[in-house]
Amino acid sequence: MDQPADPRARRLFGGSARALGDLAASPFRADRDRIVASPFFSRLGGVTQVISPGGSGLLVHNRLTHSLKVAQVARAVAERLTADDRHSDLLEKLGGCDPDVVEAAALAHDLGHPPFGHLGERVLDRLARQRLGLADGFEGNAQSYRIVTSTEIRGAATTGLDLTAAVRAAMLKYPWTRLDHPDPHPRHLDPTPRGAAAPPDDPESGSAKFGAYRTELADLRQAREPFVGRIPDWQQTVEASVMDTADDIAYAIHDVEDFYRVGVLQQGAVAAELMAWQREGGHLRAVTDAALTGAARRPGSAIERLRRQLHRKDSWIADDEAFAAAVEHVRQELVEGLLALPFDGSIEAEQYVARFSARWTTRFVDAIGVTAEPDVRSGHVQLAKAQWHEVQVLKFVHHRFVLARPDLALHQRGQARLLGTLVEALWEWLLDPEEESRLPRRLHDLVELAEAELHPRTPDRIGRARGRAIVDFVAQLTDSQAVAMLDSLSGRSGALWTDAFVL
Repeated sequence: MDQPADPRARRLFGGSARALGDLAASPFRADRDRIVASPFFSRLGGVTQVISPGGSGLLVHNRLTHSLKVAQVARAVAERLTADDRHSDLLEKLGGCDPDVVEAAALAHDLGHPPFGHLGERVLDRLARQRLGLADGFEGNAQSYRIVTSTEIRGAATTGLDLTAAVRAAMLKYPWTRLDHPDPHPRHLDPTPRGAAAPPDDPESGSAKFGAYRTELADLRQAREPFVGRIPDWQQTVEASVMDTADDIAYAIHDVEDFYRVGVLQQGAVAAELMAWQREGGHLRAVTDAALTGAARRPGSAIERLRRQLHRKDSWIADDEAFAAAVEHVRQELVEGLLALPFDGSIEAEQYVARFSARWTTRFVDAIGVTAEPDVRSGHVQLAKAQWHEVQVLKFVHHRFVLARPDLALHQRGQARLLGTLVEALWEWLLDPEEESRLPRRLHDLVELAEAELHPRTPDRIGRARGRAIVDFVAQLTDSQAVAMLDSLSGRSGALWTDAFVL
């Protein structure tokens, strides 16, 4: 395939790799086809989004269905923006907004997410830094970027997915490394871009969220090169901003659907919280932060804490009138709408959920615009103030009434222990000289790849390469593969040959 003139379409590896999409009319559509054809994309069907499908017993979103819906929303947003002549000059000035680019980036954005959703991400990061000595730790977005640039092995060549610069740049929600790029690092800005701040309990660890490990820094720079001078080094491209906004929209809507289907999102609890704040908002605003925290179980207190948090973190858009209107709109849609009747699995119930999702998606997509000078905490593509607050309230509902549940915590603590034990078992296996010839071939290849990436004079080069290989290996498992592999390593599985699928 001839190299396109558009510098955003320039590939890192010279366009030598070929896939199903190479005959597509657009190089960006070829990228989309490469992503969808990748085994990493298929794997997402077995990776938890929020609730593990195996634990819920019902059909809920996994990382694959989530990615497909993010892609659908992202493309709708991009097509709407590019069809509006009011935005054309600004979009061109900022580097463009191609619907194929945002769709491809949305499909690829979760490729690196490990087993067990965000819990797995946190556990692997802790293990990578504290147990395996990897300063970059683990981050799902950075792992996705690593997959498309380096860790997908095709035969004898390690070439990633050979994606265009524009799609790789559009994957970068957080276009910085954990510690030192760009300079000055965005975690030192005041305020910090969203995700760039260090965790409060570990301020020396670098940014909590970041888009690439240092091993992929050269690729990040090459992907971002066409945008130099158009946007700051730490700012998302317009296409990344579209993808990020679409991800937020899908997360807010579809997780509420899941929790309703599973039956853990109850009308009475949501109604009590929202309506108590509406009745007693004036009184709650006069309560000190300490007193509010002490009254955590009092209805209305949690959403008042959300209102204050929005003012602290996002004062550029936080607005009490818009917040109150968002609470009312969500109350009407959820308390008097979706949650009024329990989900019973009927066709009518499914149609009702579908209408709820379509109504909210259309509302959000129609409320998106482009701004030339966004706040540091935002991208160039933004929801209108009213809808931005509605997204925050929807996300609050599932954080408050699902993620904070003790029964979910019990389940997740078991998953965290499983991942920790699996990492330890693989580390011991790698250190056993008598077992070197019987290592899983994938793990062996990943060790060689990680070793080749490190400078020859890197301290403890072999140890760090092994640590990164273990992280890469575990992150590529599905939920069920992680469970099955630990069962095998623990001697609990009697299915000798069928366990080979995880190797």
